Amino acid sequence: MDTLINNILLAFYILIGLFFLAAAIESWRDQSNPVRWGTGLFWLLFAILFCCGQWLSNTINGAIIIIIALLSLFKQVRVGHIRDLDEKVAQQTVKRIGNWIFLPSILLAVLALLIAQFTDLGGQVGIGVAAIVSLICAQILTKANVKVVYEDTQRMVRSVGSAGILPQLLATLGVVFTASGVGQVTAKAISGLFPIGNHLLGVTLYCVAMALFTAIMGNAFAAFAVITAGIGIPFVVAQGGSPVVVAALGMTSGYCGTLLTPMAANFNTLPVALMEMKDQLGVIKQQFPIAISMLLIQIILMYFLAF
Repeated sequence: MDTLINNILLAFYILIGLFFLAAAIESWRDQSNPVRWGTGLFWLLFAILFCCGQWLSNTINGAIIIIIALLSLFKQVRVGHIRDLDEKVAQQTVKRIGNWIFLPSILLAVLALLIAQFTDLGGQVGIGVAAIVSLICAQILTKANVKVVYEDTQRMVRSVGSAGILPQLLATLGVVFTASGVGQVTAKAISGLFPIGNHLLGVTLYCVAMALFTAIMGNAFAAFAVITAGIGIPFVVAQGGSPVVVAALGMTSGYCGTLLTPMAANFNTLPVALMEMKDQLGVIKQQFPIAISMLLIQIILMYFLAF
């Protein structure tokens, strides 16, 4: 089963890489983009990582990441010209479909959950399969041809720009932090400042640290291993807290930090780019009160439910 899952995931990664390869080609063809060669190279290297990364050495993969970062640093990656959406056709399609327009999105979530919960394939395969099925469903509903699907896919991929690689890099950073023992260092630093044994203090430290570290990392999954090892286990679980409750509410506390940082590209940076918002922090400003309120709720819930 593990071999089957790995092969399916590899196929998904290669498929995603082909979309990035197409983005590279379209970027090179965009004569209006003054940095089209750098933009195309960015997407090409991104495609290589997804299609061939597992067969390349760590040195080569690392070098590719550095080149990608340098291209972004020196502003050699731009969206360029993307074919505009035909508003008339879009409005006619929405009017014809009605509320069925939400079916692909609902199908994506439900199918991914069902595969993850009731099969041995796992959540990652579930998301991949659900995405393909949802795309086919959307194509049938809208009666779109392959050309339209290709153009809309390219519009989405290229609009994301260099922010698209940020989630992958942040997740990798979390693994590096865990392997380097950041959790143990954090535990020693915190234990020297705050006494162990106070349940409310321990819960508050853990939840707030999860939110803050997630804001720094941009990824709650990356923060979870480090902060749980450094604060959650010694300050909460070791004091009698239920591991299940602590882990679940600790992760949701991290999500509160996700709402507060531009490092969470897929939540806060991509909407700004896709909707062409003038205020780069507009999404975060709207989410701030909700994030703080939810963090307080997580602290209260963990204090009363974990012990």
